Amino acid sequence: MENKLRELRKNKNWSQADLAEVLGVSRQTINTIENGKYDPSLPLAFKISKLFSQKIEDIFISDEK
Repeated sequence: MENKLRELRKNKNWSQADLAEVLGVSRQTINTIENGKYDPSLPLAFKISKLFSQKIEDIFISDEK
């Protein structure tokens, strides 16, 4: 799954550690999500969506056709 998390985070001038702290996860979790190696749980996706005031589907793009 592709995502815009890195772009959104950088637009706020936050480090991965900053975002991780706000979301209550590890920096490694943010790193693996940004690199497409891990899909967040639904509760985490909702937290990210709310934090950036965007719809989940606008942040996380399914690569399924």
